[in-house]
Amino acid sequence: MNLKIAVLPGDGIGPEVILQAKKALYAIGEVYNHEFVFEEALMGAIAIDKTGNPLPEQTLNLCLNTDAVLFGAIGDPKYDNNPNAKVRPEQGLLKLRKELGLFANIRPIKPYKSLIDSSPLKREIIEGADFTIFRELTGGAYFGAKTLNEEGTHASDLCEYSEEEITRIAHLAFKSAQNRRKKLTMVDKANVLETSRLWRKVVQKVGESYPDVALDFLFVDNAAMQIILNPKQFDVILTENLFGDILSDEASVITGSIGLLASASLGEKNALFEPIHGSYPQAKGKNIANPIASILSAAMLLEHFGLFKEAKVIYQAVEKAIEFKVVTTDLKADSKFGTNEVGEFVSNFIFSKDDLLYFNNDNVSIGQSTIV
Repeated sequence: MNLKIAVLPGDGIGPEVILQAKKALYAIGEVYNHEFVFEEALMGAIAIDKTGNPLPEQTLNLCLNTDAVLFGAIGDPKYDNNPNAKVRPEQGLLKLRKELGLFANIRPIKPYKSLIDSSPLKREIIEGADFTIFRELTGGAYFGAKTLNEEGTHASDLCEYSEEEITRIAHLAFKSAQNRRKKLTMVDKANVLETSRLWRKVVQKVGESYPDVALDFLFVDNAAMQIILNPKQFDVILTENLFGDILSDEASVITGSIGLLASASLGEKNALFEPIHGSYPQAKGKNIANPIASILSAAMLLEHFGLFKEAKVIYQAVEKAIEFKVVTTDLKADSKFGTNEVGEFVSNFIFSKDDLLYFNNDNVSIGQSTIV
């Protein structure tokens, strides 16, 4: 298979972690005879600094004319800490989602067995948890009309949704549930918000076409509590943009690190793959950022194009890295491995996974293996 992939490293640790994802895809291409052509472009704070625009037209045109987008991270303290900034890095990402029609964000949540004790939650609570969050991505308050009066003392953000916007992501979530444990939980605030009441009405209607999927509803405040108290009750969670943003980040504590979670953003024609973490500017250039989420986003990219065997190898490589404790310090405080070393381990596992001589704990721990 030949794929042209737009690569948007972005800000902070973005370029470092996305390099490790590219290494994994390069290894997959070599081993399985695929050709991945990467073309990089600016987005975020670095794009503002160089062009004045968080999403330059050149970048947008590239993304519109490639098979997929691989994204790193955006954000910079000089914008985050300036409430008066008129142009912000995040505006570029929101515009990109809108222009590409990326209406569905999919975030799998499943802890690795060897990292269960890294989570602040008790083992008996999270062991066996396995669910996916479907977050609507191009509607709601993030994209509604925004106002601020001249005195800067009164502001509003309009939250809007249409039946069509809800229906299209609801179908994706129900289909996913059919292939999992056949349960879908819709999260809203229907006791207060009119948009949430529309969500309930539309999702109930869509659910009639999926009689094999059990549908239930939770208010978002209760859902936030239940994700921590009993995450094993969930199979597929469906929710609107703002709620999904918050809940998916909260759910990252189940895995032990936000650096382990990847996501896919899908539209009718386009797809973008990214880690869910931010730009972590404090770690920029220090070789300490966890690249696993970015590497897993590359695996999700492969799955999107039907390359399930190849994606499985990346998942195996990540599991082996975690098993051998070839991880960054967020997962093991005294780890001697950094961003690049984790990426090298994964790519070399892809090249040599059948040569188990290279992949034993003794060699890895003393640094004699070719993979470190």
